[in-house]
Amino acid sequence: MPFTLLSDEDRSAGAAFEALREPGDQFADYPQRISYLIDADGTIIKAYEVSDPAGHAAEVLADLAALAD
Repeated sequence: MPFTLLSDEDRSAGAAFEALREPGDQFADYPQRISYLIDADGTIIKAYEVSDPAGHAAEVLADLAALAD
């Protein structure tokens, strides 16, 4: 399934998903790395602040498995 890549030049999507950093943050010019587990109805089930990219996929897969039970 193809997905559209989002370019958020005006930061409106980041604001809508509460993914903007605080103005005083040393990395305020860069978006946070957040991914979302979204159900078939479009509801956000869980948000993940991605600080460990290596373990992120396993965490999401575990949450998906738990939802399937």
